[in-house]
Amino acid sequence: MIVRGAVLREMGLPAPYAESRPLRVEELELAPPGPGELLVRIRAAGLCHSDLSVIDGSRPRVMPMLLGHEATGEVVESAAPGFAPGDVIACAFVPACGGCAPCAEGRAALCEPGAAANTAGTLLSGSRRLDGVHHHLGVSGFADHAVVSAQSAVKIDPTLPPEIAALFGCAVMTGVGAVVNTAQVRAGRSAVVFGLGGVGLSALLGAVLVGAHPIVAVDVVPSKLALARDLGATTVVDARDGDAVEQIRDATAGGADYAFETVGSAKVLEQAYAATRRGGTTVTVGLPHPSQAFSVPAVSLVAEERTVKGSYLGSSVPSRDIPRYVALYRAGRLPVDRLLTATVRLDDLNRAFDDLAAGTSIRQVLLF
Repeated sequence: MIVRGAVLREMGLPAPYAESRPLRVEELELAPPGPGELLVRIRAAGLCHSDLSVIDGSRPRVMPMLLGHEATGEVVESAAPGFAPGDVIACAFVPACGGCAPCAEGRAALCEPGAAANTAGTLLSGSRRLDGVHHHLGVSGFADHAVVSAQSAVKIDPTLPPEIAALFGCAVMTGVGAVVNTAQVRAGRSAVVFGLGGVGLSALLGAVLVGAHPIVAVDVVPSKLALARDLGATTVVDARDGDAVEQIRDATAGGADYAFETVGSAKVLEQAYAATRRGGTTVTVGLPHPSQAFSVPAVSLVAEERTVKGSYLGSSVPSRDIPRYVALYRAGRLPVDRLLTATVRLDDLNRAFDDLAAGTSIRQVLLF
């Protein structure tokens, strides 16, 4: 079938993207789903910094590529058991094979065949269903239809508005999961979140959910700091202030028990580490350029029993966690609808990524 989608053929074109137009809306041939795959009519797809990192070249991927990895839609055709036409799904951006060593340990986010397929720009099967164009993280949600592996799909409540449902596939799963799964924050422990985009604010919501206290939110955009306070941050810190780390340490009586870095910057990761107390845990969620490195005083890892942890996909098991988070949203305990800044059209994506790069939006969602 012929689909209409946003294709990136060259990374690193200069901003503003409304002028350089790195994303071109094209008509492409989409092959039918193979065994274990689904044809999905995409209803909505979120704009994430992981997409922007491919556009600006800081997260290199094979080209050309149809972007979009945070998506929801309706199954049109199923070649996989357990799914039928009419099912509404959210897409997870790591397809979990279920058989490799990490999957066997319950660490679906680290699926080895899934990571290999994502790097190669294919589906989990190793195949491409887009003619001459690579898949983005097994989803390619910036198109009216997509073929995805069933291992990338999680059935969800069909009454959920699509612009909200899309958020659970990346922002919510990654941010809340970093708190709940990776760090396993306990009630009454202090937490600081660096970076208040969709993932960072989801981490903040996760910290509120588990009863962390106090909660410090750090960013450079005043409107994001104001929203963080509304969502439950007890203290907000403008990172442009030269004493941001000292402000955090003051607000947490000597340093946070847990620090979450969601910016994708080695410099910010060093600040997050410096803002934790003795025995503290720093969790990094952002994806910096592969050339970036960070350093810490090596002795502090031992003498102060510090911990640094990575969190990918929120250390989630999507089939378990997405339905849980949707239920918590329905119960009013995860107000993820507050993350939605605007809805956009396919032809407006380049301008929308300018807004994302400028920090003037949290989560914009492409609606079909």
